[in-house]
Amino acid sequence: MGQEPSICEEQVYNQVYRTHAESLRNYLYYKFGDMQRAEDIVHDSFVKLWSKCSSVLYNKVAGFLYKMARNLMIDTLRNKKVALKFERGLMLEQENEDPYFKLRTKEFRLKLETVISNLPEKQREAFLMNRIDKLTYKEIALRLEVSETAIEKRISKALIKLNNISEIKDFSI
Repeated sequence: MGQEPSICEEQVYNQVYRTHAESLRNYLYYKFGDMQRAEDIVHDSFVKLWSKCSSVLYNKVAGFLYKMARNLMIDTLRNKKVALKFERGLMLEQENEDPYFKLRTKEFRLKLETVISNLPEKQREAFLMNRIDKLTYKEIALRLEVSETAIEKRISKALIKLNNISEIKDFSI
């Protein structure tokens, strides 16, 4: 068996960055709802990784980055309730749609964003990682360092809450 690559090697470090930076940023955004701060925390996490490169094992780098990023974000946002805001423009509107359809679509999107942002943090992050990033329950469990069963329960509870919201259930486009 070959020796594990060293994160202190610039080429290896750059590959780790290319592999994990975007998903780490998305994770922080979904968890805390602040894109600019998420990007800053990703940068800070990689700076810390570089400073501790000799003590971090290559096969544990993802866990280190996620734990570091989560801790940094919690430190900056302690005691602050975060409302999740999606970036506008996720849904492209076609020019030939009638104004009523556009209005109903906009209303629906706002209601859905409100419902999702009001989910408990752990349910919201697991739900969005599954639905937006298309991660499996196993991948989410590894990133959040919990069991797959916990992820299944979080997503299930989120779906139940989404299905029980009358304004979503009764909404028709």
